Amino acid sequence: MQAFRTLLVVIFATIAIYTVFVVAEHGMGLLPVFFGDILKMGWPGQFNLDFLGFLMLSGFWLAWRNHFTPAGLALGVGGFFLGAPFLTAYLLFVSFRCGGDVREMLLGAQRAQA
Repeated sequence: MQAFRTLLVVIFATIAIYTVFVVAEHGMGLLPVFFGDILKMGWPGQFNLDFLGFLMLSGFWLAWRNHFTPAGLALGVGGFFLGAPFLTAYLLFVSFRCGGDVREMLLGAQRAQA
């Protein structure tokens, strides 16, 4: 579990630092570039479309894990729009909250007990 938590911190920190440099150089105009690349039908667009699928799965899983409660839906929206930094922070928090029980981390407390 310690290796997984370390990986989460490394991913979070790397993306956060990288994002600071990108925003400083290019500003906050992510969405037009992101969807513009998809519309161009090239490899950058293919990657973005693939990534969009992962964002949707992440958001859906977060909402599902939290039983589609209002908080769960908010977590799902956060996972979709904020990506890996949000998901890594959430998983790190949950890993401590459930004492490192991977089953509970993935399913939530109620489903893990069933």
